[in-house]
Amino acid sequence: MSAGSEPSARVVDDFHLGASVHTSDGHHAGTLQRVVVDGETWDPHALVVRETEWFSGKALAPGAGMMVAEVLVPLDAVDSVTPGDVRLKLDKRATRNLPPYLSYQYRPLQAGDQWRYTAAMVGGPLGAGPLFPRLDETADKEPGDIEIRHGEDVMIGHDGDKLGTVQDVLFDEGELAGIVVRPVGFFKHDIVVQVRFLDRSDDMALFVRMTSEDVAKLAAFEAPA
Repeated sequence: MSAGSEPSARVVDDFHLGASVHTSDGHHAGTLQRVVVDGETWDPHALVVRETEWFSGKALAPGAGMMVAEVLVPLDAVDSVTPGDVRLKLDKRATRNLPPYLSYQYRPLQAGDQWRYTAAMVGGPLGAGPLFPRLDETADKEPGDIEIRHGEDVMIGHDGDKLGTVQDVLFDEGELAGIVVRPVGFFKHDIVVQVRFLDRSDDMALFVRMTSEDVAKLAAFEAPA
């Protein structure tokens, strides 16, 4: 596969959350944490990789904080994939220059904030602790894109009932076929939710177009342990 080309559908089929990610010169960069997909078509657009403490530099300064833990990897930077490993076309230097997935900006001051910050500087009323500026978090993705990540809540419709949490993603010929969910309640084993049942996400949760009654009927068809 030549540099700059999109990865083949077969390569995309092997993406699995939690897979190791290595640079072209053999360095372990991190793990695949999220897949960014189009909110309408569910086509994959990019990967989000969480860097290891060594690769990010944190291991070189024990106890220090880290501004960026996750970086955005475009699909055309992927060279090859197996179910447990993603190999990039980028070497260590180029991978370390990938953009952060999340960025932060200070929120504008609101009414009363100046008093609150002043009070915190002098200890605050009644021993109030320190007050930190409010930050807005922004993800580096296109409008309409959503992310699918391990451990993300999967909700039944929009009525507040939880089906379970995302365990993995399933691709077939480059298209999202469904997600693997570890359910709560009725089921005893992981289940596959087909893409036809997925609804748009707000990046806090995925939603399925089912009712609680539909889920109960599915559970009734589960083979006994």
